[in-house]
Amino acid sequence: MKGVSISLPFGARGRDLAAMLKRAFDIALPGQCALCGNVSHGVLCAGCDAQYWNEPRLRCATCALPLRTEYTRRDRDDVRLHCTACLENPPAFNDTLALADYRAPLDLLAVELKFRGRLAAGAEFARHLHTLFEDSNLPMPDVIAPVPLSSKRLIARGYNQAWTIARPLARLLGTRANATLVKRVTHTAPQSKLDIDTRRRNVANAFQVTEDVRGKHIGIVDDVMTSGATLDALARTLKLAGARRVTNFVALRTPQD
Repeated sequence: MKGVSISLPFGARGRDLAAMLKRAFDIALPGQCALCGNVSHGVLCAGCDAQYWNEPRLRCATCALPLRTEYTRRDRDDVRLHCTACLENPPAFNDTLALADYRAPLDLLAVELKFRGRLAAGAEFARHLHTLFEDSNLPMPDVIAPVPLSSKRLIARGYNQAWTIARPLARLLGTRANATLVKRVTHTAPQSKLDIDTRRRNVANAFQVTEDVRGKHIGIVDDVMTSGATLDALARTLKLAGARRVTNFVALRTPQD
């Protein structure tokens, strides 16, 4: 018996068909919410999606650390607030947008993305970062780039979790994405195992810019921001290459409580 081949149309009609098939499969084969385990057609169910994003915490405009609770929402709307550390010793980056603190249950979503290959979580983070940016008064970046992994770590993991956020975020923002704008030229020890001073030394000369960034506003994306040492080193490298402004887009921010 001769085989039967089915050809799918390309272009816009092909994309429309692919979208229709995806919706049909999503309806027929629902999954589980990554946080509560209930049946869900997305990464998160409607209840978790409404409950856990964009927690109402005032954050430093520069590094996104939570600020004291006595500040009011009006303060946040009227002025850019900063933590003492950023006022006394400003980092190389200009701004940081963060969705929430790195703590339960959203930390589980970051772990699922980074270590268990749940790549759809990247698009989930991107969607909410886009909403957060739209609510800010920040200028649009000229290009969005992920915090790069070393070649060794990229081969071992198989993907860069920051890129799974950066690519859909750039699409939503309507700006350019570049996975290789900055490359990591040295393989460094995982930052999570080091103290703050060692973290800074660990990444001080770890990055290299691969294209002309003079006068440009660069958006850097990462899944979790802990001490900020990696993002500071990356922004410093970009500024030395002529970048005008660097804005961080991070899914979760580790509080320094």
